Amino acid sequence: MTRADAVAAVRNPLAFIAARWTPTPRTVQRAALAALVMSVLIVVTGGAVRLTGSGLGCPTWPKCTDDSLTATSEMGLHGAIEFGNRMLTYVLCAAVGWAIIAARSEKPYRRGLTRLGWAQFWIVMSNAVLGGIVVLVGLNPYTVAAHFVATSALIAVATAMWQRTREGDAAPRPLVGKAVQQLVWVLVGASVLLILVGTVVTGAGPHAGDSSEVERMPLDWENVTKLHAVLAWIVVTLTFALWFVLKAVDAPKGPLNRTRDLFLILLGQGVIGYVQYFTDLPELLVGLHMFGSAVTWIAVLRVLLSLRERPEAELPDLPVQSYEATSASIAGPR
Repeated sequence: MTRADAVAAVRNPLAFIAARWTPTPRTVQRAALAALVMSVLIVVTGGAVRLTGSGLGCPTWPKCTDDSLTATSEMGLHGAIEFGNRMLTYVLCAAVGWAIIAARSEKPYRRGLTRLGWAQFWIVMSNAVLGGIVVLVGLNPYTVAAHFVATSALIAVATAMWQRTREGDAAPRPLVGKAVQQLVWVLVGASVLLILVGTVVTGAGPHAGDSSEVERMPLDWENVTKLHAVLAWIVVTLTFALWFVLKAVDAPKGPLNRTRDLFLILLGQGVIGYVQYFTDLPELLVGLHMFGSAVTWIAVLRVLLSLRERPEAELPDLPVQSYEATSASIAGPR
C-alpha cells in the first residue's frame, strides 16, 4: 500500500474499501439479514437477562463493577449472563458495520441503502447508552420499557434495509389501492400500540429483572394485561380483514402471502400469551413471547413493505468513456 493509499484509507475508509471491492447483490442481502437477525437475538438475550434476574449482575456501567471491566467469578452466573449480553452488543455492532460496508460498496452506489445502515448504527449506540442508564438507575421500569422500544425501532430499520436490498432504486409503484394502504397503516398503528402496552405489562409485572426489590409501574397488572389482550385481538382482526380485502381486490401474491404469514404468527403468539398468563408466567414462555413480539413486528412491517414494488432504476445510455467516468465517481470518496 502506498502512502497515498494509506492516507485515503484513514481519511475515508468506507470510500477506500468501496473503490476496491464490489460485493454481489446476494452478499449485500446477507449482510442486511445478519444485522436483522442480530437485532432480534439481542431482544432474546436481553429477555434472558431479565428473566434470570441478572439485570444487575453487573451493577454499574460501562464497567461491570467499579474495579473490573469484565465479570468476575465471584459475581456468579448473573454476572456472566449480564456481561455476556453486553458483549453481544459488539457482535451486533459488527453485523451492522458489515451491512454498512456492503451497502456502501455496492455498485452503483445506493445512498438510501447506506443511510439505513447508518441509522441502525446510531440506534445501537443510543440504545447502548440507554442500557447503561437502565443499570445505573436500578432497572427503573420506564427506562427498561424505553430500552425495548428503541430495540423495536432498530428492528424496523433493519427490516426496511433487508427489504431494500432486494429491490431496485426506481420510484415505488403501489400494488394496491389507497383504501387498502390506509387499512395497513391502521394495522401498523395498532401493532405499535400493542408493543407499547406490552412494555407496560412487563413494567408492572412480576419479572423485575433482579432478585432484589425493584420498582414496578404503579398500575394494576391484571387490567393492563387485559388491555394488551384486547389490542392483540384488534391486530388479529385487522389482519384477518386485510386478507379478505386483498382477496376481494385480486391483489398480487406478495401482499397476500405476507398477510397470511402475519396471521399465522399472531395465532402462535396468542397461544403463547394465553398459556403463559394461565400458568403464572413461567420464564421460558415469557422469553418465547418476547421473541414472538420481535417476529410479529417484522411480519407487520413486511406486510407494509409488500404493498409496493421498486424495480431497478433505468440507467441512461452513455458512451463507454462516460460510463467509466461515472463508475469512477461512484467508487470515489464521498
